[in-house]
Amino acid sequence: MANPTTLARLHHEIGACTLCVEAGYLTAAAPVLSGYADNRMMLVGQAPGAVEAVRRLPFQGRSGNVLMAWMERAGFASEEQVRRRVYMTSITKCFPGKGTGGGDRRPSRAEVDLCRPHLDRQLALIKPQLLILVGGLAHERFLPGRPLDTLVGRVFDLSGREVSTRARARPLLVPLPHPSGASRWLNAPENRALLDRALRRLRAIVRGLLDGQLAGA
Repeated sequence: MANPTTLARLHHEIGACTLCVEAGYLTAAAPVLSGYADNRMMLVGQAPGAVEAVRRLPFQGRSGNVLMAWMERAGFASEEQVRRRVYMTSITKCFPGKGTGGGDRRPSRAEVDLCRPHLDRQLALIKPQLLILVGGLAHERFLPGRPLDTLVGRVFDLSGREVSTRARARPLLVPLPHPSGASRWLNAPENRALLDRALRRLRAIVRGLLDGQLAGA
């Protein structure tokens, strides 16, 4: 388990970060993350949205509702259990603003690089046994250069090798598509089948980790 005091200090430092404002990428900083020192699972998204920037909690609004429904299919009893048992963060920590097409702007490579040390420190401190990767930037960080249909439905180790849900090497990486309505990837039946497969595999991992947490509580 992570040291709670050290984690609180890290959260304070991330919350006070203004690097992207100073570099001219954002007009204001509002870092978003949530989690506890005893979390063994980590969910890494792309970047907070406008609702998250106001509420200062990951995955709110429509995308959050879709994601939480997926998580219940993956073995969690409720949204409350997800938010208590899963450390939730993202590749970049602040809402990047709206893009020219009306959706949220995709953070630039420079913004990703500025925020990378925060995620590196979160990973080093939490030492998750499961990484749930949501969206393209998270996939690119851990499993670069692979099309979405070669990621969703499969489980990987940290080296990028495909493994079974029973693999001993940890963390296990489970990629998921982004739950945003802006994504049309799930319109295709074959892709929805891949999501179903991913959630079944995720369920096998989640149940073991939840049972272990409850037994050790």
